[in-house]
This record gives sequence, C-alpha cells and structure tokens, in this order.
Amino acid sequence: MAEIKDPENTIIIELKDGPVNIELLPDVAPGHVARMKELARAGAYDNVVFHRVIDGFMAQTGDVANGNAEKGFNLRMAGTGGSDMPDLKAEFSSLPHDRGTIGAARSQHPDSANSQFFINFADNHFLNGQYTVYGRVISGMEHVDAIQRGEPPMNPDRMIRVRVAADV
Repeated sequence: MAEIKDPENTIIIELKDGPVNIELLPDVAPGHVARMKELARAGAYDNVVFHRVIDGFMAQTGDVANGNAEKGFNLRMAGTGGSDMPDLKAEFSSLPHDRGTIGAARSQHPDSANSQFFINFADNHFLNGQYTVYGRVISGMEHVDAIQRGEPPMNPDRMIRVRVAADV
C-alpha cells in the first residue's frame, strides 16, 4: 500500500474487495478537490453505485441524488443527477487521463461537473483537455479493476464508505 503523504488531500473509498486510496490534486483542480472532500465528509458518497462501468475504459460513480444503494435508488436514473450544490467550473489542465486518474464526469457543457466522477481503467488520452483530472489512485487499483461491468451493471458495485484520510 502506498504511503499517504497528505491525509487532508487523500480520499479512501471502501469497496467490497478492499480500500482504494486516491491522492487529490488541489494545486491542479482546487474546486473539484474541495467538492469531493465536502461530499465525502457529509457521507454523501456512502453506498453510491458505480452506474456506468465500461471494460477497458472507466468506472463512473458519484450520483449522490439517484445512486444511493440504500435509499431505493432507480438504476435507470443513476447517472442523471448530482448534489444540491452548484455545478463546478471546468479546471482543465495538461495532466493526461492515465490509468488510475480520477476525472470529473459532466454533460456536454464543460462547466457542468458536480458530484460524479470516473476512474480510468486505461490510459484514455482522447479525454485530455476535455475533462478535469483532479486525483489519482495511489493504492487499491486492483479493487477498482474488480468492479462489476455494465451500463448499468446488472448487480452494481457501490462505494461502501468514502472518507478523507485526515478524518479516519
């Protein structure tokens, strides 16, 4: 397991197979990092499903409005919502969408990211400059690789619990 160097900017996502540690990049995308930490601290990401998981591409989650597995979520609606907070302004950078990076999911409008995010299974450089990169998996990528595939998956995996490492 990689050493956590900055607990205030590290997210721990508990999956069924084990923890995934994500190093956040506040110097690159401060707004997206702040939003993820705020939602994690509020427990908003707990029990939210991975609603879009494409083999060789990415696993998408974070629909805190429609994706909570314990609150009678509607799998057809998962992926259409966000948080009650305003959408975020895009924070595009030169960081590539490499395997294990975290990208902000959004609609066609660049400034429409809110709570949803995806973890890249592969180097997806065709996304470079189009989606905000604001973190990277530093340990537990094997658990991400084990997430159930589908759009939506028949039996979706979920983020059991999401915490800021400094709070654990």
